[in-house]
Amino acid sequence: MKNIFKLNYLLFAVLTLFVFTACEEDDVAPEEENEVEVFTDVKLVFTPAGGGASVEAAAKDPDGVGVQELQVLGAINLAANTSYTLTMVIENCLDSPCELMNEEIEEEDEEHQFFFAFTEGAFSNPTGNGNIDNASDPLVYNDTDGNGNPVGLNTSWTTAGASTGTFTVQLQHQPDVKTATSGATDGDTDFALTFNLNIN
Repeated sequence: MKNIFKLNYLLFAVLTLFVFTACEEDDVAPEEENEVEVFTDVKLVFTPAGGGASVEAAAKDPDGVGVQELQVLGAINLAANTSYTLTMVIENCLDSPCELMNEEIEEEDEEHQFFFAFTEGAFSNPTGNGNIDNASDPLVYNDTDGNGNPVGLNTSWTTAGASTGTFTVQLQHQPDVKTATSGATDGDTDFALTFNLNIN
């Protein structure tokens, strides 16, 4: 009789321990699937189609993950009546060496798109004032995602005559919402930078 009681007690103790352990494992929070993207340095590199020195403009986040945002460091100075290829260079420089974030944007190209706005008449191609206000406005994208939708790490531009104005580049993160018609207000804004634009 004592042996049966001891066996029942042991069985009860083992079951209690199992249930407690199983509940404890259920309470563990699942790990985050997507890490937060950190962009500390953005560079716009305009390369003339006919050769010559590239024109660069940059923005930098002075405190990394702190409260400050990316800050524009200078103006964009382009030659009049000249064709350029614009390449975006996005980095996370919290660690050394800097991590090139272009690769992550390319891997997640179906979730990202660059949008642009500029002073009316600054460019002969594309015409207009950019596609931030209206996604269907003309812009010359040289790269697309797996669905054939634009990305914008590489674009083409031809300046018009001499003028001054502004040039804005905005990166939208659009998981599950990017389509052929999605615009600059769909998804979340990773950054929006406005540069002074001088065409001489």
